[in-house]
Amino acid sequence: MTMERTMVALCAIFAALILVVPAAADAGAIDLPRTGQQTCYDSAGKAIACAGTGQDGDLRAGNPWPVPRFTDNNDGTATDNLTGLIWLKNANCFGEKTLTEALTAASTLGSGACGLSDGSVAGDWRVPNINELRSLIDYSRKDIALPSGHPFYNIADGIYRSSTDAADATFNLHVTFKTIFYGWAAGQISSGYGNYNGKKTIAQSSTILPVRNAR
Repeated sequence: MTMERTMVALCAIFAALILVVPAAADAGAIDLPRTGQQTCYDSAGKAIACAGTGQDGDLRAGNPWPVPRFTDNNDGTATDNLTGLIWLKNANCFGEKTLTEALTAASTLGSGACGLSDGSVAGDWRVPNINELRSLIDYSRKDIALPSGHPFYNIADGIYRSSTDAADATFNLHVTFKTIFYGWAAGQISSGYGNYNGKKTIAQSSTILPVRNAR
């Protein structure tokens, strides 16, 4: 092959890479949902017109939420039409559990318990990770910071545990759906100690909301 042909071939390969690489990068992109926020605020916390503020209520960036957001499966579960995840509707079936207890309770959950008649068996359910749990939050709402028309009942006045460790593995991440007395705001995501009985370890108790994947 002559030098000229070699250069032409290399240019063709390079041009092909230019076309292919962005497509591959796009294919791996993560589409994030909207926060649900539709109101904007000034520095004093007063609601203001959103236009031009660059706040969430102005930009409303991300994937729009489907309508309806949830489908009640009439079997003790609800499907989130945004994520495809299936959630237990009874949001406080187990009460407060340590992380070890929570993992066991979720993994052994099945049809016939907690109002379920979905045919699920032990091993189908799990404690959600922090991204799954916070996907439920509607940042435009408080007390309860869940999307309007949500199917959950028996929602706890406390923190909901995820399976995700914080940077310090003695803590794990959790969310609150209601504002609770010791300073946690509805929709807050934090690392935490459970029920704050003074020991401040991952062994302390929190509520769980089991989730499973669609079959």
